[in-house]
Amino acid sequence: MNVLHINQSDISGGAAIAGYRLHQGLLAKGIDSRLLVGTVKTKSDRVAHVSRRYRLENQLFRLTWGFGFNDLNLISSFDIPKHNFYKNANVINFHNLHTNYFNYLAIPSLTKEKPAVLTLHDMWSFTGHCAYSYDCDRWKIGCGKCPYPATYPAIKKDNTHLEWRLKNWVYSRSNITIVTPSNWLTKQAEQSMLNRFPVHHIPYGIDTEAYQPLDTEQCRSLLGIPKNKKVLMFGAVSFNDSRKGSDLLLKALSLLPKSLKAETVLLTMGSSGEGISEAVEMQTLNLGYVSSDRLKSIAFSAADLFIFPTRADNLPLVLQESMACGTPMVSFKIGGVPDLVRPGITGYLAVPEDTEDFSNGIVQLLEDGKVREEMSQNCREIAVEEYPLELQARRYIKLYSQVLKKL
Repeated sequence: MNVLHINQSDISGGAAIAGYRLHQGLLAKGIDSRLLVGTVKTKSDRVAHVSRRYRLENQLFRLTWGFGFNDLNLISSFDIPKHNFYKNANVINFHNLHTNYFNYLAIPSLTKEKPAVLTLHDMWSFTGHCAYSYDCDRWKIGCGKCPYPATYPAIKKDNTHLEWRLKNWVYSRSNITIVTPSNWLTKQAEQSMLNRFPVHHIPYGIDTEAYQPLDTEQCRSLLGIPKNKKVLMFGAVSFNDSRKGSDLLLKALSLLPKSLKAETVLLTMGSSGEGISEAVEMQTLNLGYVSSDRLKSIAFSAADLFIFPTRADNLPLVLQESMACGTPMVSFKIGGVPDLVRPGITGYLAVPEDTEDFSNGIVQLLEDGKVREEMSQNCREIAVEEYPLELQARRYIKLYSQVLKKL
């Protein structure tokens, strides 16, 4: 079986990392898996860059962007069938298609000869432009009159009703099976234009050997964290991403008792987090952007709690990583977060946007070491039982076999 993944990147971004982990899981199972991506970061003969017609596409961009269509200028997507990766593939696995490298109008031609699986990493595939719609549900009725044109990926003009109709037209001419990583996204997909296709819930997999609990004191020593300190951890690719809630984090931490803040270190991963120390009046240690699985495991193992005030998410990889390392979590009850943060079992779920509730959750768990220890054991057991990479790969192989039998 030869599988071709089409994704935004090989390892740059959450959807890319999720896709790359699946790729590695499939290779371990003897599947011939390859990646065709918008941005290449690794060196492998199994990863290739989507070729582009930059001059012509840049000229077309002025027209399509002006009308509110982000990627319809990318005519190079229609050249993908010429690539050897595509020619040799039995099955196509689409992933994140909205990061300025792929034109969704090409999906019918790409799935005419070969069946495809579309793994959803957010809501974009069934909305008029956005990756997350927040409190808007106009995607159920055709979009238009968009309340959030500036949300990612931003649009210059509100033609969301037309883009919604274009996607609907594309899917009516495509051979696709849908995969959703979270229970929340499964329900969303089943209420969307994608409900014409079979929808399968397959959670992301994680390497539970790479991510596992390490000796806490040793990890803190390696990171230079003083002894007898409580450690809170927060991670996001960028602290400037409002969806990840760094502003909510600051508000929640400001509500912590001064005595607790004095004995606590905030450990952060991600870019643009250097100035957070003064804002929270707490000792902080910023690791910057971390790509190393080993260093991330050390950081998670050094933390008492992983705190994640996200406003919208599918099945956050950082929560899965925290769980595998046995670190309890505090987050908001939104999207696919409840799949991982299970109240009283693996962490604390606060009311969305309620920073006081979020802060109370931190205090409650930081002050109860026995509960944290029980949650830590639960986290690790659930990660090993429900989210091992081998299980995800096995589920995908079964699905690929099913779609091939329908030919």
